[in-house]
Amino acid sequence: MLTISNLDFQIEARPLFESATAQISAGWKVGLVGRNGTGKSTLLRLIREDVENPRADSAIRLNSGARLGWVAQEVAATDDTILDVVLAADTERHALMLESETATDPDRIGEIHERLLDIDAWTAESRAAEVLNGLGFTTEDLGRATKEFSGGWRMRAAIAGVLFSQPDFLLLDEPTNYLDLEGAAWLESYIKKYPYTVLIVSHDRELLNRCVTHTMALEHRKLSITPGGYDDWLKLRAAKLAQLESQKAKQDKDRQHLQAFVDRFRAKASKARQAQSRIKMLEKMQDISIPVEDRTTPFHFAPPKDKLAPPMLELRNATLGYGEDAVILDKVNLRLDPDDRIAIVGANGQGKTTLVKSIGERLSLLGGERVVPKAVRIGYFSQDQLDELSEGDSVLLHVQRIMPPGTTPAKVRAAAAAMGFSHEKVETNVEKLSGGEKVRLLLGLMSSAAPHILILDEPTSHLDIDSREALIYALNEFPGAVLLITHDVYLAEATADRLWLVNNGRAAPYDGDLADYRALVMKADRDDTKGAKAAKPAKSATPKEISPEEKKRLSALKKTARDAEERLDKANTAIAKIDAKLANGTPPADELEKLLKDRARHAETAEAAEIEWMEAAEALETANASSAAS
Repeated sequence: MLTISNLDFQIEARPLFESATAQISAGWKVGLVGRNGTGKSTLLRLIREDVENPRADSAIRLNSGARLGWVAQEVAATDDTILDVVLAADTERHALMLESETATDPDRIGEIHERLLDIDAWTAESRAAEVLNGLGFTTEDLGRATKEFSGGWRMRAAIAGVLFSQPDFLLLDEPTNYLDLEGAAWLESYIKKYPYTVLIVSHDRELLNRCVTHTMALEHRKLSITPGGYDDWLKLRAAKLAQLESQKAKQDKDRQHLQAFVDRFRAKASKARQAQSRIKMLEKMQDISIPVEDRTTPFHFAPPKDKLAPPMLELRNATLGYGEDAVILDKVNLRLDPDDRIAIVGANGQGKTTLVKSIGERLSLLGGERVVPKAVRIGYFSQDQLDELSEGDSVLLHVQRIMPPGTTPAKVRAAAAAMGFSHEKVETNVEKLSGGEKVRLLLGLMSSAAPHILILDEPTSHLDIDSREALIYALNEFPGAVLLITHDVYLAEATADRLWLVNNGRAAPYDGDLADYRALVMKADRDDTKGAKAAKPAKSATPKEISPEEKKRLSALKKTARDAEERLDKANTAIAKIDAKLANGTPPADELEKLLKDRARHAETAEAAEIEWMEAAEALETANASSAAS
């Protein structure tokens, strides 16, 4: 489907790719991983540019006739409705529909309608609505003009447009940054079922584990593809690194042995020939290099210097919002204790940010009480604060402002270094920092006051996976309370032990974990989640008698599903056994190679079996639904 051959590319004097090579087959769902700044988004841009403007010497080639799709930018703020914008994303259908209104030649009219039938154009509105609903838009939203939505929601519409158009090769760059947990869960299931090829850049570990078939890693300016999700790639990388270390240790031992012989016998005439032979062996010996791992600078949240007795904060019968005509939450009764680790869940637009702003005193209550000791210090982080950094000022100046007057330059630089900024970076103006570096700076500035409570509203949107791991470690080490809003399931599961659910104008503790909540939102209708009226249940109908032919077909589908499930279980069992062997130590090189090949073979079997099972299960579900409706 896509071939990358000996790709070389650099920005100014900084090389990003050196003879990078990879091949993606049709139908693969590929997760592109790598540290921030290694060139993942650049690679997507190069793919787009090379495919849109092919050259004879292009290093990137897409199968002839295949359509490439990506999210270029957010939807423009116009009078066009959200639904119309998404429908227009299918350019072929849109052009044919417009032509059908003006065409006069009978033959051409026939061709147009035949093609519209081929591309299933008449169900387009329902398909577009399904995608928009999945990404969080209500039925009422579909008829609203795009100018009525915020930039984040217009970006969702852009994502909906490219998903609806169903290109042969789909590029997605951090799509979950714009989604809540519900939208991210829906997108995950959509990608799994997507009938064509997907290349997705994401730092969402759970997404990369659940919906991709292969992982493409960008490391040391090279590309490599392995079967499986992110965790599978980590295991294989660890095994390969262990093999390299073993080979290098053996090489170093052999080199020492040869060198010792040369040093001992070089001057002796009787051994001169043997010594020269060993010198040549040393010269021909190619060094085995171990890739240097870039270390992630840890996060550190200063512990509060004084301990407070519980409760640390309470909302009593509180009303939250932006005025009498804009009440968001009502009758809120919540309590926060010093050791609480709470993730706040709920669909976008339900009031999660309103809740944490009210807790952090960034928003006054409309009613009720906010009870908090005077000594409580609250650290607050949100993505909005990225715009509050002073352009034109360096990292050093931002850090200096929070230090006591008279602090020596050395101590200011030490404080900046503790936040993760090297001596070269501290002089950098904030507008030239990456998104991840800005997040790191804001978190460091927030922590300087040693707060009792950390409120984090989507802290990971610009962080790579390794930085997210570092953040998890820092939050778990922090002795105070943590309130967290995030679409990153892995982060929430690793740090939070309780949930608050914000929904339908209320905020209250949720009796369950994230797995329970995920199952709930995947089953629930999104419009219900947004407060839409539930549809009346249909009257039960007498089931239609199934014909012998239909019974035979259903029986065959059931057998296909069972057989596929058995093959999937066997393949996963085999993969687990191989992973256990790899985890227990590095086998010899020839055995390791065989294990890796066997694992790849079992992974391909598992993938094929899973696809077959899903197709059979969906066919069964459709058949049963059709029978029930008849």
